[in-house]
Formats: sequence, structure tokens, C-alpha cells
Amino acid sequence: MNDAMEDHEPRRPQIWVDADACPAVIRDILFRAAERARVPVTLVANQWLRTPPSRYIRALQVQGGYDVADDAIAERAGRDDLVVTQDIPLAARVLERGAEAVNPRGERFTRDNIAQRLSMRNFMDELRGTGVQTGGPAVFHARDRQAFAGVLDGWLAQRR
Repeated sequence: MNDAMEDHEPRRPQIWVDADACPAVIRDILFRAAERARVPVTLVANQWLRTPPSRYIRALQVQGGYDVADDAIAERAGRDDLVVTQDIPLAARVLERGAEAVNPRGERFTRDNIAQRLSMRNFMDELRGTGVQTGGPAVFHARDRQAFAGVLDGWLAQRR
């Protein structure tokens, strides 16, 4: 194949993971999916992460700092990629770039719900800023893992 043809190959969708807060069970699901579907998975974190040996799985360690991992993902995620994140502002950024976003509980971020999710996040931040105890995230259940696996399988099926 000549260079001119290689320059026009379609970009292959991939999965980007905001890995600093991603549960290990979700990373394991992603590792299995990477091998099964031969889809690139990149974990981005400000700490070193152990990944299984695979041509489809890699870890990108970024420097520590506020939103450094988010910035790295937002700069790299492209059209039709999947971003796994709990960070609502990051989800909004990657949706603008044409990527899809889902949290580890299998809840999709979409153009239709992202504004409402951002508003609720900002409201909760304001409450916490005034000293109101808002509680932490709910316990991660098997149904969350199943919901995530279902969304991931649907995303993979669309790319076959």
C-alpha cells in the first residue's frame, strides 16, 4: 500500500478512560473487551497504572495537577470514540468533539442531558461550598457493573 492511501485510512474508534477514579472492576471489563473486540483502550491517570500485556491496552501517565488527565483526554478523544468518566465537565468537552461518554455506572452522557447534569453538579458544588453535607456517591453495585457492560457492548456492536 502506498503512503497516499495510508493517509486516507479511516480513524479507528477507541476508548479513553479517566482512570484515576475508575473502579478496578470496570477497568477489568474494558481490558477483556479490548482483547475480544480488538479495540484500543487507553487509561489516562496522574499515577502509574498496571495494565495487562496487550497490543490494545495502554496507560498514559500525566503529571499531577488539577484537570491534567481530563485535558489529556479532551485533547485526544475524537469522533466516535468512547470516554469513560465520572467527570461531568470532561464529558461535556468530549461530547463537543463528537465522542461518546459514559460513567462507570453505565449512565450515558448525551447532548440532551449534559446541560442538566452540569447544572446539578454546579448546584451540588455550591451547596458543599456553603457547608451543606450532600453525602458521597452511592455504593457501586453489580447492577452498575452490568449496566456499564451493556452500554460498552452496544458501543462495540455499533463499530463492527
